[in-house]
Amino acid sequence: MKKLGLGALRSWFLPGIPPVLELLVDQGRHTVAGMAAFVRWASGDPVAGEEVRAEEHAADEARRAAAAALRRAFVTPVEPEDLFSLSERLDRVMNQAKDLVREAEVLEMAPDEPILQMARLALGGVECLVRSFPLLEKDPDRATAAADEAIRKQRAIERVYRSAMAALVSCHDLSEVAGKRELYRRAARIGDAIEHVADRVWYAVVKRG
Repeated sequence: MKKLGLGALRSWFLPGIPPVLELLVDQGRHTVAGMAAFVRWASGDPVAGEEVRAEEHAADEARRAAAAALRRAFVTPVEPEDLFSLSERLDRVMNQAKDLVREAEVLEMAPDEPILQMARLALGGVECLVRSFPLLEKDPDRATAAADEAIRKQRAIERVYRSAMAALVSCHDLSEVAGKRELYRRAARIGDAIEHVADRVWYAVVKRG
């Protein structure tokens, strides 16, 4: 995957300062790629599950690089605590998607339409979050607007989740009900993780005053 070039971001750092915000964006790009693979998996492509795992590992590497850069940085465009928290919370999003794929494989259950709908919404939410990261210093209003859009995606995931759970009432296969309930809950947790990242975007902006 093509890495984000320094370009305009370079001007946000003093000479010799590790580009920690760029590394966060890089983690975000891998997360977007992982969630796109998650959508393909939910669409019925089992091979895409391996891509989800691969991008989760790549995002982990980017997260470790960002943490190492934070330890070396004297000045950052956003407070180190906020950068670390954003990276940590974004990691949970990717982990939740990977865990859902793994659970479906263990249960030998194929993803269905509600899971696909929630996966598509989750991808959209992550795209909004990653779009907000480079804006945190220079355009906080647009950063929070992107975070708000991510939260709207999370609310839509909740609606799909509730509808899917309600539909299980008419299913008489108890093993299917139990399996789908678990997968639906895991998909809903992805939405919750997205909201937690968005909340931290808002917090980072509010702290700047």
